[in-house]
Formats: sequence, C-alpha cells, structure tokens
Amino acid sequence: MSNPLQGGDTERSLFGEILDWMLAPLLFVWPLSIAFTHYFANNVANYPYDQALREHVAAITRQVKLVGGKPVLNLPASARALLRADETDNVYFHVVTQDGKLLAGDKELPMPPSSGDEAPLAGEIYLRDTEFNGQDLRIAYTYLAEPQMSRERWIVVEVAETTEKRTQLANKIVASVILPQFIIIPLAVMLVWFGLSRGLRPLTRLRQTIETRDPGDLSPIATRRVPEELEPLVEAFNEMLERMKKNVEAQQRFVADAAHQMRTPLTGLKTQAQFAIRETDPDALRHALRQIASGVDRAGRLVNQLLTLARTEGGEVAQQQHEVLDLSQLVRDTVEDWVMIAIDKGIDLGFEAEKGAMITGNAFLLRELAKNLIDNALRYTPSGGHVTCRVLHDQQHVVFEVDDDGVGISEEQSELVFERFYRVDDAASEGSGLGLAIVQEIAVQHDSSATLKPNPQGRGALARVVFVAWHPPPPPPPTPDDFSELYRQSPPIGS
Repeated sequence: MSNPLQGGDTERSLFGEILDWMLAPLLFVWPLSIAFTHYFANNVANYPYDQALREHVAAITRQVKLVGGKPVLNLPASARALLRADETDNVYFHVVTQDGKLLAGDKELPMPPSSGDEAPLAGEIYLRDTEFNGQDLRIAYTYLAEPQMSRERWIVVEVAETTEKRTQLANKIVASVILPQFIIIPLAVMLVWFGLSRGLRPLTRLRQTIETRDPGDLSPIATRRVPEELEPLVEAFNEMLERMKKNVEAQQRFVADAAHQMRTPLTGLKTQAQFAIRETDPDALRHALRQIASGVDRAGRLVNQLLTLARTEGGEVAQQQHEVLDLSQLVRDTVEDWVMIAIDKGIDLGFEAEKGAMITGNAFLLRELAKNLIDNALRYTPSGGHVTCRVLHDQQHVVFEVDDDGVGISEEQSELVFERFYRVDDAASEGSGLGLAIVQEIAVQHDSSATLKPNPQGRGALARVVFVAWHPPPPPPPTPDDFSELYRQSPPIGS
C-alpha cells in the first residue's frame, strides 16, 4: 500500500486513494492499541495479586500484639511455610521495628521509604514497587502502633513477592486481545474493499455512461440516478457541455455563413480574372484589375467581419478580462481613424463627449463596436451629409450614440437590422449585413443592448448603446489608528 502522505504528480486511483486514507490510520493506531492494551492488562493483572498481598499483610498483622508498647509475635512455623508456598514467585516478609530490629522474616527485605509527600497512617496498607536481589518486587506494607506511641517505635509489617505471575497474566490478557486482531484486521480490510467497491459503483456507471455516448452527443447527462455527492460534478459537466454546444453551433454557423457569403465575391473575382485574361485593350484590362482589387477588398472585409462575429458568438469575450476605461477617449480615438474616409466621401464626421464616461469592458471589442456603427452610418449617408458620434452619461448609465442624416430607417426595419446578412438596401450600398450583428453581440457581452431607430431630429437614423456606468468603490471607514495619526499631525489648540 502506497504512502498517502507522499507527494507526486502521478495519477492516483480514487479507489486506492480512499483505501489508503482509511487503512493508513489503522497502521498508526494499531501500535498505540497494543501499548494501551499492555498498560491496562498490567493494571488488571496487578489487582487480584495486590489483594492477596494485602490479605497476607492483614493476616500477619493480626498475629502481632503490642503489650505495654512492646511487640509480641505469634506466627507458627506452619503459617510461615504456607505464606511462602508459591510455585512461581518468591515470597518474602518481615516484621521489624522502625529502628531496624527484626522480629520475624527476611532481614534483607528493604524498608519502606522514610520520606514522602504525606506521612503514613497506622493501620493503612500501602503498596510499592522496588528491586531486590535483581528481581522486581511488589510489596504491601503497613504500620502498627498504639495511640500516643511515637513514630520511632512503630512496627512495620511487609509482604513482598516477585512479579512473574503478574507478567504471565498480563501477557495472556494481551495475547487474548491482540491475537484475534490478526483475524479481524484482514477481515476489516476485505469488508472495506467490498464496501468501497459497492460505494464507487455509481461513479463507475457514470464513467460508462460518458464512455458510451456518441462523440457528437452534447445533450446533458441525466441526474436521476446520480448520488448527491456527484450531482455538482454532473451539473458542472452539463454546463461545460452546454458551452461546448454553443461553441460548436457558433462554428457551424460561421462555416455556413462563410460558405454562403464567400461564394458570391469569389465567383465575381473569378469572372473578372477570366475577363482580364482574355482582354487585350489596356484600358479595359486596368478596369478589370480595379474590379478585382475592389472585390478583394470586399472579400477581406467580409472575412474580418465573419471572424469578429465568430469570436463574439463563440464566448471568447467572456474569457477576456474587462478593465475600467474611458469610453469618451476610446470613441474619440476611433473617430480619428475614420476622419479621412469621411472626408473622401464628402461627409462631415463630428464628435461630442462629456468627461467622466467610465465603464468596464474589453477595449478591443468596444473599438469594433464603435467602428461598425461609424462605418454603417457613413455607408448609408450620401455626400454632403453629417454623422455625429456622441458620448453622454449620468449617475447610472453611459450612452454611446451615432446619428446621421442619411437614407434613414423605418420602424419595421429597426427590428431586423441586427440580424445577420440583413441589409436595408442591397442595391444602394456595399456591405455584408454583418456589422450591426457584430455590434449587438459585443453589446450583449457587455450586459447591454444596441438599438437603431429613425432619427428623432428628422432625416436619418440614430444608433444607441447604453452601458452601466462605473464608479470607484467607496473608501474604507477610518480606523482608530487613522484618528490617532490625524491627532498627531494636527497642531495643538492655541498654538
């Protein structure tokens, strides 16, 4: 079994990972269990033998009489033999005075310690562990005294025995507890293995469901039989499938739109090229080449618009970080790029703005939005007309407007112009019908919407996009430290 605490970049089985974290603590706890079992087994083994030692001390104590303050011991030889009759341990005893005078028993048996936290009481039986002749001893002892007898005259009765029986009993208790564990632990591992296999079966079914799906099937996975713990995973996977479905649909629309829209300009280019090949008149040849160059420009513009539309529809904008920017400055820079084109067409291109028009958005796509609205206005405004770009704002909104005095638009057409490839007048101007669709997609990505209505000032049209205004976050409230610093910097009153 691998170490669950060891790091690494290798892939791990979830089954093995759970099994490791369930069984590894068992390997750490088992030695602790053995240690605790040994400790409590010694306590259990000591109890009956300690009771026997107390009884021996009490029996000897009853044979000692104090007559006039002097001890008299009546301990027959048979009683002494019975006291020492132990086949396993050595038993020692003695009856001595505090000054070391032996009345009976083993003289070499160590005396109780004279110092202690509490003074011993006569008649109480105490227990202690010590070492004697290289052997561990368990000793029970007590003190005999008459009232008003000085401590130096007290009689000490001690009975000691070696700890072999205790050790054997403790070992038997430990063995009776530990040995079954060698059967229980492997059985527990097998049961854990079986339980994990059953518990992870829904995960296996989910994996099989995903593996058996058709590669083109992007429908959501049913959560009817999914366990509660796996529902967030399945829901997140379904959300990913939904995003993939939208991306695939956007790609399919892009391919279909590109195939449909590129067919006409490519056919025209091929026709003009064939005409130029057969033409021998230099003027006619130059005319054909100019037509080819114009067709290439139209095809290039169409490709750029298709790519921009694919980016906005495919959700690429959502992955780009928005930033705080001044819409007035952004529109001003865009208008400057179109001034020369407007002059060539004989159109007066103007710009009006208010300061402080701050929003959050993607600068590149907002330039695309402004560029398409300006291009649309210039395209449908005749020579001598006027196009004005305007940025207004209030506390809640920032408004970008482009109005013109061109051919105008009807209320019915204002509902259709944002559809792809829809054009107000196919014959009057060149275009692909994608510019306003791009504008609407970019506006949606910025939590807004675009409108194109008849110009309320008269002839022409008015395009408008309303954004949410950005405001800086309020400053944090002052802390007590700020007040202390202000007090230190302020001059004293009366200075």
